[in-house]
Amino acid sequence: MTPAAAVLAVLGFALLGVTSHTALAAKPKPKPHHGKPHARLKKPLKLGHAPGSRAERYAALSPSACLAELSARGIAFTREPPTRGVEIPVRLTGAVGGVRYRTDFPDKQRGKVPWEIFDCRLVLSLDDFGATLKAHSIVEARIFSCWRPPSASWPLTQRARRHEGALAVDVREFRKENGETLSILDHFNGRLGSAPCGAEAVPPSPATGEAKELREIACAAAESHVFNSVLTPNYDLPHKNHFHLELTPDVDWFMVR
Repeated sequence: MTPAAAVLAVLGFALLGVTSHTALAAKPKPKPHHGKPHARLKKPLKLGHAPGSRAERYAALSPSACLAELSARGIAFTREPPTRGVEIPVRLTGAVGGVRYRTDFPDKQRGKVPWEIFDCRLVLSLDDFGATLKAHSIVEARIFSCWRPPSASWPLTQRARRHEGALAVDVREFRKENGETLSILDHFNGRLGSAPCGAEAVPPSPATGEAKELREIACAAAESHVFNSVLTPNYDLPHKNHFHLELTPDVDWFMVR
């Protein structure tokens, strides 16, 4: 290679580096789409609408109104300090609608783990959901998590949705007063991609008593319109071991999958 060609090659690589760096720097960051329902499946999700639902009313409550409602219902809770992503952070200290919601952490640790922080508005939905669970003699719901802390870069004053906003809870197991348990992983017996409720529902297989009961619980949760999203193991593989129950502010849709 001649000296002149070498100089041109070096300049070419330098120019390519500058161009690539500029392109990367100018690439816009993807915008979050928190207001839309989950959409991991290829099939379009069927959404329902129920204007004036309890979910809509709860999601629109101000912090003072929501906390007053908790107190009026006799729900035992403590306020949490400002919590990243969460508008009205609380921690439960007793049953909600006759049902205890808790992780598997020992009682001495539960007051400190982040996964047991709830948004006040979701607690109201869970309180209503208690009527369904009590009909099945359920007194405890074991959860993986409610709040999942957003990244440290998330502004403290910016509200999040789903788990980052403590507006969704993942229930892995229901426990009855007689000691019987209903495990979503072991007993749901669903089929991936099929509808769990409604006219297009595919029955559990095998249709054990536990499977039928879990299906009744999930469908009752959806029909009550106290949650905007009810996701079961039929939705996708990451949900194979829990029910995802979510309250979503500022939307008018409902879905069960």
